[in-house]
Amino acid sequence: MPPKFDPTEIKLVYLRCVGGEVGATSSLAPKIGPLGLSPKKVGDDIAKATADWKGLKITVCLTIQNRQAAISVVPSAASLIIKALKEPPRDRKKVKNIKHNGNVSFDDILQVARTMRPRSMARELSGTVKEVLGTAQSVGCTIDGQHPHDVIESINNGEIEVPAE
Repeated sequence: MPPKFDPTEIKLVYLRCVGGEVGATSSLAPKIGPLGLSPKKVGDDIAKATADWKGLKITVCLTIQNRQAAISVVPSAASLIIKALKEPPRDRKKVKNIKHNGNVSFDDILQVARTMRPRSMARELSGTVKEVLGTAQSVGCTIDGQHPHDVIESINNGEIEVPAE
């Protein structure tokens, strides 16, 4: 028999779900059922908290204390870039294998890098910008009309100046 857990203790549960949609309670139940929470209620709360990320895959952090779940969105670089593309929300059931071939400004990339900075492994902001540009390359968008790898090379050469913070 596992030890009883203290309800005043803070627990963190990370989930990957689609923004603005009520996820399958069957995937929620094994994670939060033992903590004494209702999967249906938590699923509705997640859908409400991720409404502005509609149609995008997003990581959500549940902070559970006193059998109450506080929901915070932990955005990934890819979802931040797709949001910066300002595409209309897509219906996941109808539209499959979408190509994100839009154009993003370098200022948007800097904004995404500043958001990702605490979770980045880079020493400086320029390293984080390069990480985000690599993600932009895999998403398939361009930066100010240029291919993301060309922008990375121009940062390495010193042609594009990245601010210190």
